[in-house]
Amino acid sequence: MCKTIGGYRSKKNEAFLAKGMFTSHIHQKRQPRRPMPERIARANAKRSAVRSAVEHVFAGQKHRMRLVVRTIGIARARIKIGMANLAYNFQRLAWLEGRTAPA
Repeated sequence: MCKTIGGYRSKKNEAFLAKGMFTSHIHQKRQPRRPMPERIARANAKRSAVRSAVEHVFAGQKHRMRLVVRTIGIARARIKIGMANLAYNFQRLAWLEGRTAPA
């Protein structure tokens, strides 16, 4: 994951992503005093849908599992996050298995 400065595209953010050989998936801003082009609005909406689906998982881990990573060392942090991911996946599997099959 790559966190950029600010929520929109900028030359600095694009250069940072290009240097790391990442593809930019950052929202585009509307030009001042101009309407947002429909094509850009649709692209931003698609990115928002993906972002909300991904962030939903992290919010669930943070709030329901009370995940706070305060470890000394990256190895312990990786283990703690991995265990939280495993617990989330088991919860998700239990929920999916508990659903009734559609008729």
